[in-house]
Amino acid sequence: MRYHALALDYDGTLAHNGKVAPEYVEALKKVKASGRKLLLVTGRILDDLKEVFPEHELFDRIVAENGGLMYTPETKEEKILGEVPPPEFYECLLKAGVDNLSQGRCIVATWEPHETTVLDTIKNMGLALNIIFNKGAVMVLPSGINKASGLMAALDDLKLSPHSVVSCGDAENDHAFLAASECAIATENAIDTLKERADYVTKKDHGAGVCEIIDMLVESDLIQLEPKLKRHNLIIGQTPDGKDVEIVPYSTSVLVCGPSGSGKSTTVKSLLERFVESKYQYSLIDPEGDYEQQSNALVLGNPERATPIDEFMHALESPANNVVVNLLGVPLADRPTYCSQVLPAIRKLRSTYGRPHWTVIDEVHHLMPTEWERNSELGKALLHGLVLVTVHPDQVAPSVIREMDVVIVIGEDPHKTFENVCKATGDKMPKVRNYDKDLANSLIWYRNEDEAPIACKIIPPTEEHHRHIRKYAEGDLGDDRSFYFKGPDGKLNLKAQNLVIFSQMAEGVDDDTWTYHLRRNEYSKWFGTYVKDDTLAEIAREVEDAKGLDPKESRKRIQKAIEERYSAPVKT
Repeated sequence: MRYHALALDYDGTLAHNGKVAPEYVEALKKVKASGRKLLLVTGRILDDLKEVFPEHELFDRIVAENGGLMYTPETKEEKILGEVPPPEFYECLLKAGVDNLSQGRCIVATWEPHETTVLDTIKNMGLALNIIFNKGAVMVLPSGINKASGLMAALDDLKLSPHSVVSCGDAENDHAFLAASECAIATENAIDTLKERADYVTKKDHGAGVCEIIDMLVESDLIQLEPKLKRHNLIIGQTPDGKDVEIVPYSTSVLVCGPSGSGKSTTVKSLLERFVESKYQYSLIDPEGDYEQQSNALVLGNPERATPIDEFMHALESPANNVVVNLLGVPLADRPTYCSQVLPAIRKLRSTYGRPHWTVIDEVHHLMPTEWERNSELGKALLHGLVLVTVHPDQVAPSVIREMDVVIVIGEDPHKTFENVCKATGDKMPKVRNYDKDLANSLIWYRNEDEAPIACKIIPPTEEHHRHIRKYAEGDLGDDRSFYFKGPDGKLNLKAQNLVIFSQMAEGVDDDTWTYHLRRNEYSKWFGTYVKDDTLAEIAREVEDAKGLDPKESRKRIQKAIEERYSAPVKT
């Protein structure tokens, strides 16, 4: 289910001349029966609404007073969402001759043509108040309060995201909350400017238009409106001729693949930033602790402690939390099992709240190897909104790889990577064209479209991905990931388990040993494959390829690059 809530304006939308017809009430019950939440977002004062609309208790939350008050019918709880105007303000308006005044918990309202007097009174009293107009009504509210802010408060209370909401309105004050929703609906009787900005305009007016949307929502989850929601598409890069490259944020899964050191982590970092910018919640399963410096996420787990799955899910329950789970505390052999148990839990959370919108799985060939069978309970519901990252797409469970909609290939030999993808998916090999490496850094293949992969320059992340700075500078990478200075005759076996030790040994080994590894490009390979620092690997590669550098100068350049990129001291 994509849409977990329906948010409605009252006057002019659900109600006509202040009243809601019985058939519209029955339609609201259909929404409740489908498992969705109902929200009423109105400019009315709450007591007035209760009097004219006895069935208001059908709603899970009511945002009244144009965003100034949130009410929970089930518990009768009221929550004022802004600073209440001082009592003197109301008295000053009366003395200034403003009639038809009404006052709620947070709002003071009147009608045109009193807006000039209201504005002058606000200025004279030095108050932080705003005026909102609605079909002749003049509503005065605290600064920053409107229907959108009220809707966000109600959604947060229900642990829902605005990406899970359909909203419907008709008037000027509905612009804000419709724009904040995933799908914005204007009724046929709505003002023209609202119709122009809406994703869909109903064929019928008032409550009949609401019923029209409810039928579509309950029967098809509004799938027929999917092509109209392009405003939510995520721009991930540009083609060499400057055209935007987009992915659809719902019902899409992405495979990011390429050799070690090719820039996959940079691409993932960029995708994560696109998610955050568009307020999509993500979870990230990190088997090697490569994302512990992720600034826009809550990071759980470490090498000494595995994170229980219920703790992971609890962190994700807040829509504001993006969550990374570090699996270094989980034994290597147990990580595929952990992944198998996490995914159904994420699916359950998504079925309840519609989020996390994206789940990223790094090193997926270790967590979902070819012999790994997807849990039968996962189904298609989880496979949308996945980002899988791998060096070896042909070593990932085919049942998972075949569900990927978009393939992003990074690296120098994309043809070979595409061959491995097609080996896993059973697809016919696409036509892989060469591209200018100065204008693009990846190939994007939309598997469901009959088109060749397109060259794309992925938008670079604004924050550099410093991976495991302390671990790589001072920690112990382990025997199989350390660098070994052996020399041309293999007489040495000096282990550098981190960058500090590497730089110290580089200072001390003889020129022949240093040059032997330099000419075999082993420094750049280690930095890219095991230190997982693509930028450092590229700097080392430039040193390795440079002509005429003596051992002292090449040492100096690589040591300097390490020192500049890591905060730990690197010299003896």
